[in-house]
Amino acid sequence: MHLSEQEIIRRQSLEELIKLGINPYPADLFEVNTHATEIHAQYPGKEFKNVSLAGRIMSRRIMGNASFAELQDESGRIQIYLRRDDLCPSEDKSFYNIVFKKLLDIGDIIGITGFVFTTQTGEVSIHITSLRLLSKSLRPLPVVKETTDEKGNVIVHDAFTDPEQRYRMRYVDLVVNPHVRDAFMKRTQMVNSMREYLNQQGYLEVETPILQPLYGGAAAKPFTTHHNTLDMTLYLRIANELYLKRLIVGGFSGVYEFSKDFRNEGMSRFHNPEFTQAELYVAYKDYNWMMNLVEEMIEKAAQDMHGTTQVKVGDNVIDFKRPWKRFTMYEAIHHFTGIDISTMDEVALRNTCKTLHVPMDETMGKGKLIDQIFGEKCEPNLIQPTFITDYPVEMSPLAKKHRSKPGLVERFEAICNRKEICNAYSELNDPIDQRNRFEEQLELGKRGDEEAMTLDEDFLRALEYGMPPTAGLGIGIDRLAMVLTNSSSIQDVIFFPQMKPEKPMTGATEKDFEVLGIRSELIPIILKLGIQSIAQLKEIKPSKLFNDLGGMRKKMKLENVQNPTLQEIEGWMK
Repeated sequence: MHLSEQEIIRRQSLEELIKLGINPYPADLFEVNTHATEIHAQYPGKEFKNVSLAGRIMSRRIMGNASFAELQDESGRIQIYLRRDDLCPSEDKSFYNIVFKKLLDIGDIIGITGFVFTTQTGEVSIHITSLRLLSKSLRPLPVVKETTDEKGNVIVHDAFTDPEQRYRMRYVDLVVNPHVRDAFMKRTQMVNSMREYLNQQGYLEVETPILQPLYGGAAAKPFTTHHNTLDMTLYLRIANELYLKRLIVGGFSGVYEFSKDFRNEGMSRFHNPEFTQAELYVAYKDYNWMMNLVEEMIEKAAQDMHGTTQVKVGDNVIDFKRPWKRFTMYEAIHHFTGIDISTMDEVALRNTCKTLHVPMDETMGKGKLIDQIFGEKCEPNLIQPTFITDYPVEMSPLAKKHRSKPGLVERFEAICNRKEICNAYSELNDPIDQRNRFEEQLELGKRGDEEAMTLDEDFLRALEYGMPPTAGLGIGIDRLAMVLTNSSSIQDVIFFPQMKPEKPMTGATEKDFEVLGIRSELIPIILKLGIQSIAQLKEIKPSKLFNDLGGMRKKMKLENVQNPTLQEIEGWMK
């Protein structure tokens, strides 16, 4: 395990703390009675005489017998003021002189008590009467600094912005970029708003199996696993649909589930293999009724989150106020391409794809081809929330045939900000028709379609007992959260998105550094900074490395070694 100089120093501080009889990781509780934002919001109107807070040290200004520091808790930051004689009322001043000044670091978690006051510069602060170490940080946090220019603009330096680092080390991201928390708090607010709405309608929240003997309910490739005791293959669910419909058969009038689903598909800023979906099924309703429910529920969520139905998303302002625009799928394709595909067979559709330069392959049947045309030529143009209705039957094996339009089904998708956010049907409850549709899917599977549905005999048996007319809905919670939090990537609304395995850091040799043009006398200084690999070296900004090398050269008393120029360092990075 390679340790940087800072990591070595912090471990030495840890040992010193233990020698002084201070437990760096105490077990007993620390009572917290307020938060930073509460103090900022209510002081001076409310007196805060005996406050107790806990959080991380984010900065320090040591000034002899008194010091200032910044404490960050879950809610925000607040300045704290420490005096040596307050912390050490006896003759022994070592807690302040040694522990606070020398052995505590930025990132350490402390608990403090004291009272709130305003400094001479007008900053609300806490005058500390006691301080306790709650957890010693052994790794230094990325130092994110803010300065203000002459015009009053805040400039951020050395921000922790690399996407891979942020997603892989979300725990660091949340500490040094507190604004990141806002998206996740708003996501929870959105889910709570939807759950509140569904509960008010009287629908029952349920749980259905994640491990399933057959996958179904969507067109997707599953993850496969094996149950040792039963000696059988199981699949992580791609949807909840078929189990929730079984509950409708069983007599429940309305059931819903916020669930984790899994699809073994590509990854992008719109796709994560593990995602959250809300599914709802209500007996004796149809897709027209469900459209109204979706409008009402999402309008409420936007209002609850933002106090308005208008949400800024990128360069657009999206308005979730009812009613939303509505197109049939064929109308949408005709509107955006000028081509009427409503009467085309598979051959004609393939020719149309060629004409429109829409990608396709031999495994695609009629439904997939239509879906490709819509996805390529229509979706990118749909910014405001829009319902696309009346899909071809080939695209929707679980939806009821349209009551008045042959060849179509009663299905809609809501498209917003160029992406689907929900999918809904008048659910197919004819068991004979359902069996025929499953068999057609099996034929597509034989042609090589890995996303074709399987034939679920138990589900068909349930339908044969009789399922009432039902409206069903699936909402992609992550996609909807992206829109309602103005996030450009799905990874920004998932705490821990799926990542490629982290490559083990292999140490570079002196020759490896010399190949970059680094002088041999500089290599010990680079290693002393904890830089063990070429990849690690190239992640550092040249200006920061210039300053770090200069500082470490002085610390190592290597005045005879000529410091590299900024241009020299930039040459290493090429």
